[in-house]
Amino acid sequence: MAPSKRDTVLCPVEINQLIDDGHAIVILDRKVLKLDSWLQYHPGGDKCILHMVGRDASDEIVAFHPADVRKQMLRYQIGVLAKRWENVLPPLQRGPNQPVEETIEIEIDDGSETESLSSSTNLSDIFDTDHLSPGLTRRRTRTGSVSSRSSVSDMETSTPEKIDLQIDDKLPEITSETTDSTAPMDQEKLDEIADSFRTLIAKLEDRGLYNCNYWAYMSDIARLTVIFSTMLFFLHNGWYVTSSIFMGGFWHQMVFIAHDAGHKGITHNYHIDTLIGMTIGNHLGGLSMGWWKRSHNIHHIVTNDPAHDEGIQHLPFMAVSTEFFKSLYSTYHDRVMAYNAFAQFVVPYQKYLYYPLLCFGRFNLYVLSLEFIFMDKGPKSNRWHRFYELSGQVFFWFWFGYLIMWCSIPTWTQRILFLMISHMVTMPLHVQFTLSHFAMSTITPSRNEPWALQQLRTTMDVDCPAWLDWMHGGLQFQTIHHLFPTMPRHNLRQASEEVKVWSKEVGVKYEVYGFVECNGKVLSRLEEVGRQARYMRECQERVLNDGDFLRGHWE
Repeated sequence: MAPSKRDTVLCPVEINQLIDDGHAIVILDRKVLKLDSWLQYHPGGDKCILHMVGRDASDEIVAFHPADVRKQMLRYQIGVLAKRWENVLPPLQRGPNQPVEETIEIEIDDGSETESLSSSTNLSDIFDTDHLSPGLTRRRTRTGSVSSRSSVSDMETSTPEKIDLQIDDKLPEITSETTDSTAPMDQEKLDEIADSFRTLIAKLEDRGLYNCNYWAYMSDIARLTVIFSTMLFFLHNGWYVTSSIFMGGFWHQMVFIAHDAGHKGITHNYHIDTLIGMTIGNHLGGLSMGWWKRSHNIHHIVTNDPAHDEGIQHLPFMAVSTEFFKSLYSTYHDRVMAYNAFAQFVVPYQKYLYYPLLCFGRFNLYVLSLEFIFMDKGPKSNRWHRFYELSGQVFFWFWFGYLIMWCSIPTWTQRILFLMISHMVTMPLHVQFTLSHFAMSTITPSRNEPWALQQLRTTMDVDCPAWLDWMHGGLQFQTIHHLFPTMPRHNLRQASEEVKVWSKEVGVKYEVYGFVECNGKVLSRLEEVGRQARYMRECQERVLNDGDFLRGHWE
């Protein structure tokens, strides 16, 4: 019997050629998958796949997909590997901040067709019109001697303040943020960690930690019912400020269940959990579950990468890494994140703006949700999701915007006060989202870095007593959640104890700090990056004021 085409042994050269030709090639357990036709239908968004092109994504796929879904993926199998695969940089990440060889890429918005000016054949093949994936943007390339992470602004030498100059008067050096403390490891050690982590997953499954405790959700629903009823009681009696506090508390607690549903952590059934998440998110909270999945899944895949993780891309208000000073190109937003004059003014003070800005975080989520729904940015599968979310938005703004804000509150002053307080009360939730990542490493040391090591390097947990778990909603165990994203949050504390033991055995650091200490670490990072932003601005101002660049002293 002739061997199946799926069992064809492919060598690295053949696979790399397919990748250079623009195909979405992903490795799963030494099986070569060609996912071109699935990109636009992937429920988690196409960019989750695009970030895995050219990589062994076995651990990532196992973390997010059950066994039956992984079996369905094999219909896209085109071959097998004879030996270990060495990861390559995904084409999506070969943008202006990660170019091939000695070239840089810059955005030229002239409306003309793009042509390659680079000497790199592979790069031009990847961005060829016939093979270009929807998530990639055409660019011209131009050779130069500037850094490989240079941006558009770096090339505009006609603008004085953009020129990189050397001056005699020494200012403090601009350095990158502190890297992770894990010692460098050889490939054998990395493989050992990956294998050990897979054994840990099997152990947690045997303990039943992936099984949902539905009684815990009953207590969550009871708590939400009491909070919402209390809000209505005070609203009916004219205690509008008190009512707004409970309104914010309701949203704060409700998000935890929506988060679980978005990760299929309740029933582990995609359709049921998605319906739960969309109902809670849209109908009760005004937030799109589709937008959240598209953004959050990428956050899990490329955690804390300045150019790719939307979760840390907050210019022009905040920068958690000096990499943002280079006006990086965001592969999530498909645009340059300009480190402009406004950002240069604000970032030095970001330590003091951190908490005030997060008070208004929910308003930003409304905008992003509506943009996602109205601009139809969701996948082409399950098209009814978009219309269900749209109906949820109408329902939310009817009950909150019309029935509560307009019909129940008599004056504009009280309405605005209710609106602002109810949204500011959710600020601790936004702090919780950022707390576990802002102070952690934003530097990727190796393309072959195991999934588990990446999550431990970029995430830290918040230590709190068990009786406060209801307040944090499982988000205090961000590292554990990143390691086991589909695990129900009520089981994360037990998993945390297992990870503490495992991390010591394999010699990696699992970072856990108290709530106050975590806040201190984040503020220290913001202060340090802000200080370096201030030094860079002072350096530019001194050069302009002295005028040395006009006399050629900088050459």
